[in-house]
Amino acid sequence: MGLYRYDMGVGVEAFSTERGAVLPFPVIQAHQVHGDRVARVYMDGSRLMASAPGTEPGPCWGSVETGSDRSIPPAIDGVDALVTDVPGTAIGARTADCIPVLLHDPVHHAVAAIHAGWRGTVARIPAKAVAAMAEWYGTDPADVLAVIGPGIGPESFQVGREVADAFEAAGYDMSEILTDEGPVCSQLSGAARSMRGGLHIDLWRANELTLIDAGVPAGQIGISGIDTYLAADQFYSARRETIACPRIINAIRIL
Repeated sequence: MGLYRYDMGVGVEAFSTERGAVLPFPVIQAHQVHGDRVARVYMDGSRLMASAPGTEPGPCWGSVETGSDRSIPPAIDGVDALVTDVPGTAIGARTADCIPVLLHDPVHHAVAAIHAGWRGTVARIPAKAVAAMAEWYGTDPADVLAVIGPGIGPESFQVGREVADAFEAAGYDMSEILTDEGPVCSQLSGAARSMRGGLHIDLWRANELTLIDAGVPAGQIGISGIDTYLAADQFYSARRETIACPRIINAIRIL
């Protein structure tokens, strides 16, 4: 196993780590809380710094290993999306079923790495990252190239009524993202519970719609289509393996 790479235009490198992969270089990762806050990673003289709304800017002095929360600066504690225009600085989002979204502005040479759990998806965190790039770098959403990486797919994301209600209350077009498959199947499917039946939310489509609403052209949004719950031999899945499982790292950097 290794790196699942993305073509996001000239001048950037982007990938998701597969099961058991080792990062090829340090990747800055925030302490994610399934929220919607965005932090900026930038250079202040010779120091790499980070800042997020509601926090004081602080040194962004390192990275964390896959599946670890070590060395996380206070400035990116509780942050679910990072943006930067610093060449050579890799930023990433840790996921195991949640949806990773990577963005590249090839005009202003800026990138974003977004962790979109279902709560962050409800809160439209990809749109907030696009807005942050517009504010800090002058990004025009029409120029943005986006990838929605491996995450739990609509076939596997069986939810309770309260989750579906949260999406509806947030104004999503439920005809685009919700499927009712009828009675829930309680049988096992291989080593995991079958996800047949019940209500299913399409998080891939929800995040795609959010990006489109934010002004990113539909033709510039790629969806990996990899369901981490089903691709157990390739990616980690918290729903399949419990939340204690390791995470994949979804990284992007300007070369």
